[in-house]
Amino acid sequence: MSDYQHIDHGFEPVYDESSRVLVLGSFPSVLSRANDFYYGNPQNRFWRVMASCLDEPTPTSIAEKRGMLLAHGVALWDVIASCDIRGSSDASIKNVVPVDVARVTSAAPIEAILCNGATSGRLYHRHLEAIAARAAIVMPSTSPANAAWSLDRLTERWVEELAALGVC
Repeated sequence: MSDYQHIDHGFEPVYDESSRVLVLGSFPSVLSRANDFYYGNPQNRFWRVMASCLDEPTPTSIAEKRGMLLAHGVALWDVIASCDIRGSSDASIKNVVPVDVARVTSAAPIEAILCNGATSGRLYHRHLEAIAARAAIVMPSTSPANAAWSLDRLTERWVEELAALGVC
């Protein structure tokens, strides 16, 4: 899969009128797109980290994942609505069309935005920060490519931030 493909995001944000924290990834991986939901690669640690933070069992179904986040006031989306990309490589992303972040920020009382990784943070700053009228907190990526951060270290950092925001 060495050629670029123009890909549309493909699935909806997770949020409701009680969402207070918005977590933004960059763009769904090949496995996430195949599974039609966020963080579909079983090696991605997002769902394990969030379950630990929220003191919940690790969800397995889309309904469980969505339910866990919403029960704790967490919204989930990505920065990119569509882009050109090779496979799942964030480094290959180009021709970004950002999401309409106001769709979530105008419907929910979002108090904080967390970007899952440096790419998400960079793209948020470039494309969405002025629209959302708030800076985002860039968190260490839960991606398996972020091998410098163990699951325990990731969980500790995410718990620290989410606890400060009153989520866990």
